[in-house]
Amino acid sequence: MGKHSMKTPGHGTDFFRELSRKMARMSNWIRPIARGWVVRDTVPGPDVDEFADPGRVIAALAGSRDDSLLAVQHPARTPAALAGGLSIEEALPQARATFERIREQHYRPVSAVVAPYRIDGPDGVALGVLCLVDPAAVRDDGMTRVRHTEDVYPDVVEERAAMLAGLGVATSAAMLVPATGGRELTALIERLCRGEVPALSTVDGAGRKHELWLAGPGAGQAELLAALAEMDLLVADGNHRVAAAAASGRGALLALVTGGPGLRIGPIHRVLAGTGLDAVTLVRRWTEAGFDVHPGPPEPPSEAGEVTVLAGEAAFRVVLGKAGGDHAVVEQELLRGALGVDPEGPGVRPLLPGAPVPEDADAVLLLAPVPYAEVLAVHAAGLRMPRKATYFTPKPRSGLLLAEL
Repeated sequence: MGKHSMKTPGHGTDFFRELSRKMARMSNWIRPIARGWVVRDTVPGPDVDEFADPGRVIAALAGSRDDSLLAVQHPARTPAALAGGLSIEEALPQARATFERIREQHYRPVSAVVAPYRIDGPDGVALGVLCLVDPAAVRDDGMTRVRHTEDVYPDVVEERAAMLAGLGVATSAAMLVPATGGRELTALIERLCRGEVPALSTVDGAGRKHELWLAGPGAGQAELLAALAEMDLLVADGNHRVAAAAASGRGALLALVTGGPGLRIGPIHRVLAGTGLDAVTLVRRWTEAGFDVHPGPPEPPSEAGEVTVLAGEAAFRVVLGKAGGDHAVVEQELLRGALGVDPEGPGVRPLLPGAPVPEDADAVLLLAPVPYAEVLAVHAAGLRMPRKATYFTPKPRSGLLLAEL
């Protein structure tokens, strides 16, 4: 296959002439990774994703003795930085030094590549391309190419933008899905990778298999870039990463563009903490606000329109019965309207599927998954869902491919 090459598609002269015309017309809003690094074996450090709950990150770093990618991604959450009360800016010199060491010890350099990537696990299958994307790109008609699907937390964006601006390297990829053309993209990647040995194959702690190929300059890379450049992309996972990339001034985002074929959407629940509200008070306040509240099983609802509430030993259902999406009704009607709790404040936290309930939780609100049709409908209307509303899986693993921005 050559150092970074992939097989040449079986097309004739007319195909390549048309492809050359497309390449000449398209902008560089989607482009190869000019300088990057692929992990040689395993990502160094704790097997905790950089987007885990801050408490988990802090605990993992406290138990880690060696250099780790997690310490690069969260320099202000290392034991030394916490002891010294360092900000991200103050902790960045140490992060850069740590990065240089792990890059030399655990990674090998690559250049001018895009990376077809396959994830196959118990939570879905995704086949896509890792590449650099300009988060601020616009079409000829002025519409943005990369479109947020959810609102973001400004403080999280500020933190991640400072990290990207200071480090100048992307260590994890946002997941972007084509508004149209996903099946065709999957078929193209399957054709180009068929029979080719991946440059990297690894299995993570949850049993997902990750395979990564490298496509250097040539017909295969050109065909992939031409296909991607025609697409409008929705942010499936990484709204904060996309916003941070735009705010960092680096002009690029590492992204996995994927159309599946087996993406799944899980719910992101809500935790009430520090509010002093108990089950009796919650039932009374929501009933007074006009919601139907009744006893129910402690499992999340399977379909939209209801939310399960766990408070102490009690479990009950609240019938939402309002248009606009479950997360929006929960945040604006149940929390802000009936309880006077700011959904953006410290009293409300997201809870991922399967994650343990925090010990300080007053209550947990379990929501149904958002149907993909609703995600598309919100996008078509030019709107966004509330923060942390969808949990797309399977996700690309942090640290397999690093990209200089």
